Amino acid sequence: MDPRTEHLIDLALDEDVGLGDVTSRAVLPAGHASRGFIAAGEGIVVCGLEVAARVFARVDSRIRVRLTARDGERVRRGARVCLVDGPTAGILAAERTALNFLQHLSGIATLARRYADAAAGTGVVVVDTRKTTPGHRALEKYAVRCGGCRNHRSSLGEHVLIKDNHIAAAGSLGRAVRLARSRAPHLARIEVEAGTLAEVREAVRAGAGAILLDNMAPAQVREAVALIAGAAMVEVSGGVRLENLRDYAVAGVDVISAGALTHSAPAADLSLTLLPARAPSRRRRSRAP
Repeated sequence: MDPRTEHLIDLALDEDVGLGDVTSRAVLPAGHASRGFIAAGEGIVVCGLEVAARVFARVDSRIRVRLTARDGERVRRGARVCLVDGPTAGILAAERTALNFLQHLSGIATLARRYADAAAGTGVVVVDTRKTTPGHRALEKYAVRCGGCRNHRSSLGEHVLIKDNHIAAAGSLGRAVRLARSRAPHLARIEVEAGTLAEVREAVRAGAGAILLDNMAPAQVREAVALIAGAAMVEVSGGVRLENLRDYAVAGVDVISAGALTHSAPAADLSLTLLPARAPSRRRRSRAP
């Protein structure tokens, strides 16, 4: 597992059980063991199972986890996604942290699946943005892929994206593109954000490799696509929701980016259930004849 994910798990466990579990210490006898399962309370795309399993292992290596689903799989309400077996105190200490990862990542994957389904047949690719939870970007972008969408850049170092503040600092859109072309790595694609049709024309004249149409209405997007006329890759961002996604997926648009995939995905409904403890068997004493 990625060292950053291991670090996140350690931080989360320290936050929740750094001082121990006073309730389990008070209630559970030494050596108590349990079996249980994590199940979906709704239909979801599950994601984060390996992370959840690692949480249990970090708390107590004696806990056994058996995955009964796989990341990216659609599961129905009531489906068991993993089984747990081991020391009860350890299972309960790991429960909340394991579920927090699993619910968050499954929520993102489930929402991403809805966006991917909404774009099906249009030829448009739906991607995420850098609007992620600090420190969780790699996991959240993994969840987006599990849901069927794709990733935009993962950091500022991946490709050139000239936004409004870059344009303001450079003095003009055209000058920002020229500066980027002269200084950026030769393989880097130069993308520029355009919020008006005038900026679209300027971006085309400047030779931008990709143009991001920012917060335009669908009618404006159609006009912008006609102006670009295949001279650059076209990305649409801002104002896109599930219910209007297909309005933006017009001919000539290549990519739609949606920050909502990561910053607005509701947590998926998953819970841990322990099976009732089995009463110890009692052997009848045989009477001597």
